[in-house]
Amino acid sequence: MILLTYLKDEYDIVVVGAGHAGSEAAIAAANMGLKTLIITMNLDGIAALSCNPNIGGTGKGHLVRELDALGGYMALNIDKVYLQSRILNTSKGPAVHSLRVQADKIRYHEEMKKKLESTENLTLRQMEATDVVIEDGEVNGVVVRDGRTIKAKAVVIATGTYLRGKVFIGDLNYNSGPDGRFPSMLLSEGLKKHGITLRRLKTGTPARVNRDSLDFSEMEVQHGDEIVTPFSFMNDEEDIRREQVDCYLTHTNEKMHEYIRENMDRSALYGGLIEGTGPRYCPSIEDKVKRFPDRSDHQVFIEPESASTKEMYVQGISTSMPEDVQENMYKMVRGMENCEIMRPGYAIEYDAIFATDLKSTLESKTIKNLFFAGQINGSSGYEEAASQGLIAGINAANNVLGHEPFVIRRDEGYIGVLIDDLVTKISYEPYRMMTARAEYRLSLRQDNADLRLTKKGYDVGLATEERLERTIKKEELLNAAENEMKGIVLTPKDDINEKVSSFTTPIKTATTLLDLLKRPEVRIDVLLEKFPIETELNRELRLLLETEVKYSGYIKKTEERINKHHKEENRILGNDFDYDSVPGLKKEALQKLKQIKPETIAQASRISGVSPSDINVIMIHMEIEKRKKEKRSE
Repeated sequence: MILLTYLKDEYDIVVVGAGHAGSEAAIAAANMGLKTLIITMNLDGIAALSCNPNIGGTGKGHLVRELDALGGYMALNIDKVYLQSRILNTSKGPAVHSLRVQADKIRYHEEMKKKLESTENLTLRQMEATDVVIEDGEVNGVVVRDGRTIKAKAVVIATGTYLRGKVFIGDLNYNSGPDGRFPSMLLSEGLKKHGITLRRLKTGTPARVNRDSLDFSEMEVQHGDEIVTPFSFMNDEEDIRREQVDCYLTHTNEKMHEYIRENMDRSALYGGLIEGTGPRYCPSIEDKVKRFPDRSDHQVFIEPESASTKEMYVQGISTSMPEDVQENMYKMVRGMENCEIMRPGYAIEYDAIFATDLKSTLESKTIKNLFFAGQINGSSGYEEAASQGLIAGINAANNVLGHEPFVIRRDEGYIGVLIDDLVTKISYEPYRMMTARAEYRLSLRQDNADLRLTKKGYDVGLATEERLERTIKKEELLNAAENEMKGIVLTPKDDINEKVSSFTTPIKTATTLLDLLKRPEVRIDVLLEKFPIETELNRELRLLLETEVKYSGYIKKTEERINKHHKEENRILGNDFDYDSVPGLKKEALQKLKQIKPETIAQASRISGVSPSDINVIMIHMEIEKRKKEKRSE
């Protein structure tokens, strides 16, 4: 028997894993003044972009901007190293406009490693965690591979896809983390020993091919935006402007699809080798061919991995086919006839927990001060991981400091939607953030994330004074411009209507400049060119003001719905609520409520299998019990 010894140093917080979740958790805890240690199996894997080399996208871009508003680091990092920047969905409404950028994956890792190394109160070490120390239902430290224990007051587990990671390339499979790194093979048993339930999930990635082997003349060029929108609210466009790199669009074809069908039994996914469930919204090419037999083609985006390598990412052809099949099928894509694979695509299986075992703070419901963040919680994506890491790091620090929990509600941010969905709804596949998941998405736009969340980030100790002052100034300018436009009244005189008719129909009655902006066809730039105001607004503020004005009616209705739901959010249930004592609860509802243990009435109402009538029964029971208690106290 090995006698456990203790490392000399003791920490307030230990973060296990230095991916996107672990990095944000550690930086947040350290910036809040806690002595923090972050350990990782390989320092070369810090904040690795092991799959797609981009940050943002539909729904995900919202998360990154909210992270930034709260004082997280992902947005600042990607602004330093992006290769191309685009706003997606500009033909649709502002609620779904999403910033997406191509990242230089090598520089992204390097810059995040520098940040971890230079952050005060933060120590970075290459170590493997094999267990957590639990005493009297509370975490007390982490055991590392040589048997020693690192003492800690709180622990954040952010292991990504490394827990018992297993890679599949056709019938070839072996234990591995992403990108050929060592997997974590021992920590899973340590977690299970403490009563933590694990399950198997899967994700995958396409091949990387040599840029010089591609014929881009056969593909459609995808340029970046002429005017770049920074991810961080601390940057202006001129701060990050640089020459952008092109991406390219091509397509699969029926010949390739038929070849895949002929070799489907050689896929690890369809050959029965893979146990875990993969993400529905990021299927492999085998999945696409199988699920959409009528489609003659699928989009394929060719994207650069870094300015310092010729590796190109083949988005849209994720696969677990054997390498010889990959060699043949990639060459069937237009412009890729002579492509050279540098790294084959693969599927990877890994252990994850059920996030319904966590509180909204991402703390375990059964083990005090033990937090989980990122893909171990059953989510997919760098942005989802980083968001959870930030919240877990904040709450681990708050627990140690004796402060109140920090929770973003669903009506306050996409981060709130993400975490509430994870801890409330049992999902059997990796969770991906999408704008459709947010019922208040018109209010939760990426352009107003700072106005919504910077004050919260400042109060918790992460957003700086400079960031807060910048946000306050922005709000003041918006209010001043709105009031000024509200005070400018245009009358239907000939000289006024001559200007008005150049961009919209003439006015017939006295109209304020603000009301004129509410017309769908009126653009703020054109309006202010014809009728200037004294308040100076940059491009970002003009677009934000235009959105707020045009959608003011809808936004007001959303706010009314939010206020109504706040009453339910404030009705606490808690872990010890006795659902067995509630008469009239349906069997399925009783089972789900006892399993998930929702913290509030509102959270209970979002559980699958819990109907409005079940919620009414609970609320009536709570009212009866409240009156009984009041009567006894008289």
